[in-house]
Amino acid sequence: MSNFPAAGVYTVDPVHSTFTFVARHLVVSKVRGRFADFEGTITVGDTPETSSVVAVAQAASITTDNAMRDGHIRSNDFLAQETYPTLSFKSTSLTSKGGDAYELVGDLTIRDVTKSVTFKAEFQGTGPSTVPGGSVIGFEATTEIDRRDFNVNFDGTLENGAVAVSYKIVIELNVEAASLVTAGATN
Repeated sequence: MSNFPAAGVYTVDPVHSTFTFVARHLVVSKVRGRFADFEGTITVGDTPETSSVVAVAQAASITTDNAMRDGHIRSNDFLAQETYPTLSFKSTSLTSKGGDAYELVGDLTIRDVTKSVTFKAEFQGTGPSTVPGGSVIGFEATTEIDRRDFNVNFDGTLENGAVAVSYKIVIELNVEAASLVTAGATN
């Protein structure tokens, strides 16, 4: 039997979680960025198959530690954050791959385009929360997308035909989520 957290509803802790991405620039370097404003809920069922994840990130919160680049990514060339203020994910299945490994499949929506994506996920464990009676769980997950699938079609092309920004984007999640504890409840 694989490792799996206790059933319950867990809220993603954005202070102790990261939603990051990696894109290649001019073929030779990697640019890393993150979304600073995001939220999510993990509903753990009795089995992985009865579990679900929903999450939303604010497009305006993207940061690559460069104001000019961040403005360009927020523009219509990339996220069009004025028109599409959020990116969202809603799981459709979670399958154990043995041990701490899982496959998380779900609908990712960027620029109002929804596509199915598959994350390779790893359960990092569970522990006590700073809230009496609460607990925390941790997951890491990665996937690759082609940004053109989501109408992110900026095509700055160099003289040799290479693109300025790669089509392939790697998404990396490191999630800590806390169980919801109600007054008078015991865990």
